[in-house]
Amino acid sequence: MSDARYAIAAVVVTAAVTWALRALPFAVLAPLRASRTVHYLSTRMPAGVMVILVVYCLRELPLTEARVLAPAAALAVTIGLHLWRRNALLSILGGTAVHVVLASTVFAH
Repeated sequence: MSDARYAIAAVVVTAAVTWALRALPFAVLAPLRASRTVHYLSTRMPAGVMVILVVYCLRELPLTEARVLAPAAALAVTIGLHLWRRNALLSILGGTAVHVVLASTVFAH
């Protein structure tokens, strides 16, 4: 097979696979919209994912050292901002800012 035909065949196969992979979610989406399981998961997953992320981020934090105060304060600010304003972006940015400032100034070693 010549190099030009090989290259064309490779591009055609790649395009077909890419198109199929991008079309697949839309083909599967219609039956899932009526699924009770998907509806249940869509209401419960956001909180579950956030709990998993918090546990993952704080799992190896030594509770006996003073540097635990920066993440603890950031977590408290994040929770407080979210309960006050119900704005995920504000909560995440506020908590991140508090953590960065405390970790780089007050608790830097």
